[in-house]
Formats: sequence, structure tokens, C-alpha cells
Amino acid sequence: MTPAVVMLLCATAFLGTAILAILAARSGRATQVIYGTSLVVSSIAFATALVQLAAAISPTSTSTLTLPIGLPWLGAHFRLDALAAFFLVVVNLGGALASLYGLGYGRHERAPQRVLPFFPAFLAGMNLVVLADDAFTFLLSWEFMSLASWALVMAHHRDAGNRKAGYLYIVMASFGTLALLLAFGLLAGPEGSYDFAAMRAAAHTSSTAGIVLILLLLGAGSKAGLVPLHVWLPLAHPAAPSHVSALMSGVMTKVAVYGFIRVVFDLLGTSTAWSSVVVLVLGGGTAVLGILHALMEKDLKRLLAYSTIENIGVIFVSLGLALAFEANGMGLAAALALTAALFHVLNHSFFKSLLFFGAGAVLVATAESDMEKLGGLIHRMPFTSFAFLVGCMAISALPPFNGFVSEWLAFQAVLQSPDLPQWGLKIIIPAIGGLLAFSAALAAACFVKAFGVTFLGRPRTLVAGQAREVDRLSLAAMFVPAALCLLAGILPGVVMDSLAPVTLALIGTSMPVQMGVPWLSIVPITETRSSYNGLLVFLFTAFSASLTAYLVHRFASRALRRAPAWDCGFPEADPATQYTAGSFAQPIRRVFGTLAFRAREQVDMPAPGDLRPARLTVVSRDLIWDGLYVPIVGAVASIAEKLNHLQFLTIRRYLSLVFLALVFLLLVLALWS
Repeated sequence: MTPAVVMLLCATAFLGTAILAILAARSGRATQVIYGTSLVVSSIAFATALVQLAAAISPTSTSTLTLPIGLPWLGAHFRLDALAAFFLVVVNLGGALASLYGLGYGRHERAPQRVLPFFPAFLAGMNLVVLADDAFTFLLSWEFMSLASWALVMAHHRDAGNRKAGYLYIVMASFGTLALLLAFGLLAGPEGSYDFAAMRAAAHTSSTAGIVLILLLLGAGSKAGLVPLHVWLPLAHPAAPSHVSALMSGVMTKVAVYGFIRVVFDLLGTSTAWSSVVVLVLGGGTAVLGILHALMEKDLKRLLAYSTIENIGVIFVSLGLALAFEANGMGLAAALALTAALFHVLNHSFFKSLLFFGAGAVLVATAESDMEKLGGLIHRMPFTSFAFLVGCMAISALPPFNGFVSEWLAFQAVLQSPDLPQWGLKIIIPAIGGLLAFSAALAAACFVKAFGVTFLGRPRTLVAGQAREVDRLSLAAMFVPAALCLLAGILPGVVMDSLAPVTLALIGTSMPVQMGVPWLSIVPITETRSSYNGLLVFLFTAFSASLTAYLVHRFASRALRRAPAWDCGFPEADPATQYTAGSFAQPIRRVFGTLAFRAREQVDMPAPGDLRPARLTVVSRDLIWDGLYVPIVGAVASIAEKLNHLQFLTIRRYLSLVFLALVFLLLVLALWS
């Protein structure tokens, strides 16, 4: 069997598992059967995609398949090339980890019959999107993926917040699909060539390419979480069960990135310099606004969701750089930027899945995701705390973990901007690089807050003080991506060389082979410009930490005395004396909150003699929601009210409207052809 056939069989197995879940959802062993089957199928699909990616050294290695279903004159086309193989590795590795986590986490699920059927269906939809090689199959799979994930968001629909999240998600998903439908319509042209091969071979005018790019940013960008289309993401991702949140945040957003790359870099062909400016500006703004919102959050899962927006911004900045360099014939710089984007896609799937798994473990142990009600969990949940700490260091881009490597490659691409001929790009790209550096610093502060307030200090509530470590399957699902975060950080050359077939297929150039560099270093451009060795950084860090620990234990006082932490001389060990999530973010909120959130602090200070406690209330607003979406909702409601009288027309007027609509559509068709 060809790899494409194996992948389609895996997608079919996912669908069969979903049907089995419907039939046996209320069985006592349904959770183990469904998640166990999903784990096996995901592992097979992951291995197949990995082998195909390793073999994708030439276009002849591409595996294709056409089935006699779908549109009668088109059929259903499927293609497994280097780009699809890489994203299928991301999708199915994330699916396998989420399935493994679900084996433990699913035991605590309140309504498993609402989750089990849609979990494998969601995995099937994502696989089919990446495999699709024609517009009809792509859009059908895209909608299936969206509907399955919407059902998972609505699993706990009795919660009013979840219903709001589900409604907003389905509206934004429908809007994104409409934008993609229009984009593929433009690419197909008057002839209606919906096969991707025909679109790839066609010549597209600059105006068509520009409109398609905007539509892709609306369609794929809304699913990925680009600002200002991000409003659904911080509501929907936390509403879903934690292993589904990991899939949506760590994997589904990457399927949206795949859709953007497939169309812009593959189907459209050559790019223009102005198109890169649009992507760069959107990516830089998304990175900064996403991490600022994350810093203001006190709910752990919402913080992680906003952090996803920031990382999507980093990915799109790298893609914008690749577009700029490709438009100016700078092949090596374009390959560097595209490699940075793809590397960060992989990295984000690792550490964001890990962090959502950790948040789910905290939720199972304490029934709380509000950081203000946690604290001290490092003593009650040491293994979860360690794994979560690894994820925090990786997402904060600290060496020797993987997040550092991909962001370092992105900065190396930024440093190639002086060679660009356009002065506008020479000015814009360093400014965007500054935004990336700013967002990286804020990300480090954000995850110091997330880990410190959640796991360190003293328990703030009784449930935090009585927490217990989660099951071994959940811990295994956390430690696997934690190990991958370290391995990808100390052996980045392996990942970069694996991405070479993808960049070669998309832009005709790949980075130099990295595994031949001594000491497993990586040299993106030349040794005189930059190099990095994650293995040496790891060995130095491990050696220095071990030596320090030895010297302290060998020569310091051996007397051991346990006592409460010093609290400014007050003997009362009150958890209220600790930093909270809000107090940690207060300095940053005072600097940026007025501009980004219109944040206002209201202080209620009782008069002398009044026994009421003093209170500080912070009021903030989402300016994008208030400035963009509220007027749209109001306009839609107003138009709907004015059109309401169309329900009460006579038959003759209804027939007249149908006739006018038919004439209008015929005119559009005549002008189009």
C-alpha cells in the first residue's frame, strides 16, 4: 500500500471509532476502548507520515490517490507530499499524546458520551484536511473538523460560558469557511478547476493573488487565532476538556497554518513584497497583544489560550519574512525563515500540549483553574509540577529547550533584512523583530507568573492543600512532550534537516545540511555570522548545576532545620500575604493596560474606624471586541429587524424577488466568464 492509502485508512479508522463510540458511549469500558483505539491509529498514522517525510527528498516521493466520490466531474483527490507529511506528523503525534492523556483524564469526565464520539472524528477531520488535494475535499474536511471541534467545545453545554464560547466559535468558523470558499473560487477561475494541481499550474494575476492572500488571512487566520480574528479562541479552548484543548491549541491551529502555507506558498506561486508586509504586521501585532492578554489572565487555561495567539504571531512573522525574501530572490534567507516557522509549529505543538495537560491535571486534582485559588502544588503534585516547569521554560524560549531554537532562527532571519532592496522592508522588519523580542520577554514574565502562582508558595484554598498527584497515564502523556522539548532543543539539526524537503518543495531552496557540523552545532547561514550548540549548552547547564549542588551539600552547614518561610516578621502564615496573579501583572498592566485594555483601577479605602476591608477593583475592556465586533453585531441586528417584514410578503412579491435574484446571478456569471 502507498503511504496515501495508509493515511486514508487511518482516517477511516478514526471515523469507525467515532461510530463505535456512539454505539458504546455508555459502556463502562468505552473510555479505554475509544482512547486506546485512537492512540493506536494515531501512532500508525504518525509513523507513516514520519517515514514519508524522511523519504521526501524529491518530488517523485509524493504519494497521490483519487477516489470516485465528491463532485462527479472531479472526484476526491488526496496527496501526501513533504509539506503534508510534516503537518501529519504534528497532527498525529498530538493526537497520540491526547489519546494517551485521555485514557487517564477521561475517567474524570462528567459526560463521556458527549466527548467520545467527537474525539476520533476531530482527529479524522484534521488528517483529511492535510491530505486533501482539491478544493471541494479540503473545504468539506475543514467543515467536518470545525463541527467536530465545536461539538467538543459544547460537551459541557449546561455551562452558560461554554454555550457562549460554542456560539462564537461556530460563527467565526463559518465566516472563515466562507472566506476560504471565495479564495478557492478565485483560484479555480472561470473554468472551475478545483483540483490543486490545476490551480498550481495556472497563472494568477497580481490582483487575484492579493485578494486570495487577504481571504486566506481571514479564513485560515480566523482558525489560527490571528488578531483581530482571535476573539473565539480564549473562550473556546478553555471550554473544551483539557486533552481536547491541547488538540485545539497545539494541533488544530497548525492545521490552519498548513492551509495558509499550502495556498500562499504552493498554489499561488511567486509572492510580492507588499504581501509580506501585511503578514508581518498582523503577525507582530498578534504576538504582542496575545501575550499581553495572557499576562492579565488569572485563569490558567485562558492564559494558555492567549499564549497560543502569541505563538501564532511568531509563526506568521516568520512566514512573512519568508514571503519577503522569496519575492526578492533571497532563497537561503527565505529557507531560513520558513524553517523557523515550521520548527516553531512543531515546538508549539510540543509545549502547548504539555501545558494544557498540566492544566488538566491541576483541574482534576483541585477542580480549580483560577490561579488565585491554587498555590503550593509543587509539594502535592511534584511530577506534574516538574513537567509543567519544563513546558514553561520551553515556551519562554529558554535554552537548551526547543522554543529557544525556533525563535533564535526567526531572529537570524530578521538579521538578513538589510540585504533587501526595499527601504520599507528594511525599516519594517527590524521593528517587527523588536516586537518579537518584546513578546518573548513578556512570555517569560507570563510563565513565571503561571508557574509561581500555581505551584509555588502556600496553598491559598483547602482544595489546593489537599491535592493529589494524577494517574500514571496522564503523567506519561506529560513527560513524553517534556522529553521532546528537550531533545528538539539539544538536537535541532535533526529537525532542521528533516524540514529541508519541505522548504525545497515550496521555495526551491533548503538550508545547508546541519548534521555534518561538528559537535552537533547548527549554522543557519555561515559560521562567521551565527551558530548555536544546544547539546553543549545542556551539558554546561547540567554540569554547573550539579557542581553547585555538590559544593553546597559538601561544604555548607549539614544542620537541617525546617521552619515556615519568613514573612516580614509576622508569625501568621496567611496565604493572603503572597503574590497573586493580579498583583504579579500589576506593573505591566499599569504600563500597557491603559493603551491595550483601557484598564482602570478603582480603590475602595474605608474611612478610619470603618472595619470594612479595602478593595482594589480592576476594570479592563477588549478594545478589538468593543471597536470591531460590537458594531457588527449591532448592524446585523438592525438590518435583520428592517428585513423582518419580508416574512409577510405576498406570493407575487416572493416570485418577483426570486426572478430578480435569478437575473442578478446570471449577470454575475456572464461578467465572470
